[in-house]
Amino acid sequence: MSVTHRQVVDGLLPSPVPVRFVAENGTAVEPPTGYSAPGDEQLLEAYRRMVLGRRFDRQATALTKQGRLAVYPSSRGQEACQIAGVLALRADDWLFPTYRDSVALIARGIDPVEALTLLRGDWHCGYDPVATRVAPQCTPLATQTLHAVGMAEALRRKGEDGVAMVFVGDGGTSEGDFHEALNYASVLRSPVVFFVQNNQYAISVPLARQTAAPALAYKGIGYGMRSEQVDGNDLVATLSVLTTAVRHARAGDGPFLVEAHTYRMDPHTNADDAGRYRDPEEVDRWESADPVARLETYLRDRGLLDADGVASAQEAAEEFAARVRDRMNADTEPGGRSGSVGRGKPDPYELFDHVFADPTPQLREQRASLAAELEG
Repeated sequence: MSVTHRQVVDGLLPSPVPVRFVAENGTAVEPPTGYSAPGDEQLLEAYRRMVLGRRFDRQATALTKQGRLAVYPSSRGQEACQIAGVLALRADDWLFPTYRDSVALIARGIDPVEALTLLRGDWHCGYDPVATRVAPQCTPLATQTLHAVGMAEALRRKGEDGVAMVFVGDGGTSEGDFHEALNYASVLRSPVVFFVQNNQYAISVPLARQTAAPALAYKGIGYGMRSEQVDGNDLVATLSVLTTAVRHARAGDGPFLVEAHTYRMDPHTNADDAGRYRDPEEVDRWESADPVARLETYLRDRGLLDADGVASAQEAAEEFAARVRDRMNADTEPGGRSGSVGRGKPDPYELFDHVFADPTPQLREQRASLAAELEG
């Protein structure tokens, strides 16, 4: 029997409602057919990493207020997405993060001070992308999506069975690069997973003013790409869906688009005033769906976690935050490269390094102007 056009489309369509394993109050619900829950040990590991990630996020925000970071985009409320994305990958897979994904970098095993280097205003990302298989955190919206497809295609052509997963926000789906990447990946059937963390706002622009689509997951259909939507505050569901997506890509079945419905609880960055564009009642509603609290309740109800386990996770997170704080407060010599300790006083002339191999007349003029201002 031949496969009909309708059957092809049905095979690409996401679930009509986001996939969910755990309700907002932490109780288990019946998941849709085709998805299975991760193992208990993996869920416990995910919980510990989420607790640590939440505490790291709070510490990084505090460091910004102390002037130790130039800027910090919090991911509080998106921990389930950050951790599930990393746990779904193998060590030899590639991760392409955005500027908001520092918690994912920590979960991937990157030194926390190195992960924060870029956010201190340095000109390099702080860690070795080749050694860690993590691309530099990307600030321009959606440009990393094309980079991820290129890497996935390179892995495929080399005969490796690696997968590239690229994180992108809801605002990034409005960029041309995102759509070019979807088309490129689908035509080539590249092993890449597009993971959209829909946190409801592109800075101050709500989702309703970004797209008329019923969900961002439907963006993949027009490119012939299998797609799914998931409750991004449900770690169990998010990890299950992403594991399925990675398996699909690794098997040579082409790219996969996953949209996670989540929420950015804090402002866009420390320089943003979210009270100007969203209602406090909206934030309160999403607070009640907190991904860390939801997973904790779920694990407690199943007898997998007790008070000692919670205390142990929190103690480890506090110790981790203290080490990060102490190391960020230990400065190197001026102009020193950040890594095992803080960066120290930045050299303003680094602005002109690595722009062109041979500085242009305009660049030399700008450097001279800066020198005159500093000397004056």
